[in-house]
Amino acid sequence: MRDLNIPNATEERNQIHMTDFRYGPVELHLVGFEGDRPDPRTLAALGQLLGTGEIRLLDFIIVSKAEDGTVAIVEIEEDADGSGFEELEILSAGLVGEEDIDDFAAQIPPGSSAALIALELAFARTLAENLTAGGGVVLRTERVPAPIVNALLDVVEQEGE
Repeated sequence: MRDLNIPNATEERNQIHMTDFRYGPVELHLVGFEGDRPDPRTLAALGQLLGTGEIRLLDFIIVSKAEDGTVAIVEIEEDADGSGFEELEILSAGLVGEEDIDDFAAQIPPGSSAALIALELAFARTLAENLTAGGGVVLRTERVPAPIVNALLDVVEQEGE
């Protein structure tokens, strides 16, 4: 995400004692698809999840890589009428920085496209507020992809039988 140019981030973090956060943790997801835009069903599924309030869409970028490796970037704005994106509320278009886009674009095979989306984990905002209010500091988080969790739990359950 954008470089905030904080000289000493640790010192700044130690001075922040607020417990009412406007945002929860944010995850960047790179979702590949055929063609130059996501399928309408994909956008509808994202819209349904946004409707639950569990996540909020902060930024949405389409990244396409030509066969010769040339990268094209389209920042989706909230008022993208007629594009299929008008049902999505994008809260902070422009949040994802160029360095992130370049890093994620390297993962896209030539001749393919992907959506780079920044999702706020709104449900985790309350947890972050409560941890901070109690003097806690999150030292590390790690995301385990769903296919790995499911495969691991399948093995654990089979061993338990």
